[in-house]
Amino acid sequence: MASLLMTPRRRAQWSHVDSMPFVVKTEEECEEILQIQARALARRMRHVKTRQVWIGLSGGLDSTLAFLVALRTFALCGWDTQGIHLVSMPAFGTGKRTRNNAAALGERSGCDFREISLTPVLTRHLQDIGLQERDHSVAFENAQARERTQILMDLANLQGGLQVGTGDFSESALGWCTFNGDHMAMFNVNGSIPKTLVQALVAYEANNLPTLAAILKDILETPISPELLPGKEGEIVQKTEEVIGPYVLHDFYLYHFLRFHYAPDKLLALAQKAFRGTYSTATLLFVLRKMFSRFFASQFKRSVMPDGISVGALSL
Repeated sequence: MASLLMTPRRRAQWSHVDSMPFVVKTEEECEEILQIQARALARRMRHVKTRQVWIGLSGGLDSTLAFLVALRTFALCGWDTQGIHLVSMPAFGTGKRTRNNAAALGERSGCDFREISLTPVLTRHLQDIGLQERDHSVAFENAQARERTQILMDLANLQGGLQVGTGDFSESALGWCTFNGDHMAMFNVNGSIPKTLVQALVAYEANNLPTLAAILKDILETPISPELLPGKEGEIVQKTEEVIGPYVLHDFYLYHFLRFHYAPDKLLALAQKAFRGTYSTATLLFVLRKMFSRFFASQFKRSVMPDGISVGALSL
């Protein structure tokens, strides 16, 4: 606990601790980040000589941001938005809310949108590998994520396009992705955008796109979930933050750990200052332990990450 024995100067520096250090504070900064993402995607598309992208649109935050970046890219380049191919792939755990929001985004955006049900092909696949119908283990979950990636990449190959990944910085850090599933892409536009910043950027775009605003706001209010376990009457039962803890805490710890290499005791002390009255010490400790255990256990996924865009001071 030696690092907690701070000098008066250090205590003064801690008089205010930003609880969301990844989140930019102005609209100008949001605009700059989105421009960086859009221009980087445009450069990669020009390099591989394509004007078509394929995005798996789930109705969740990350795929929504990737879609919004693609819209900006095509506007920047003056390309027809029919070259943005959005694919909704409902499976066993897909909820009504996210499915409807994905369809609404696709239809109102003027992009090419289609829905491909994964239930028939996954049912056959699970039978082929001998997975029992009621066995909702990690194999059941990962099969869905891998099938989605395979379909997107095959469609991109068929049309000579680029399959765009949607996974964010926080998910990569925590390994909250399926190896060779949503972990993989031909190019990832969100790889250096933490979850709290994803939320801020989608909220920013909700204010700029009146035709999509209501949908984007509903997506922001939807519980974060991979939607890989069967729901109840179309409702989400698998809520990420109930399993690993709030992303606002993970992002807080990741920022200070990766940028300043603070030890666990110092991270906890900072969190107690930043989240006083919001989260208990027990919650702060739970998330801190979860973050460290998942971060180091998931290095094998980060060792084979796809190309992506580096935005800001930190990148994995």
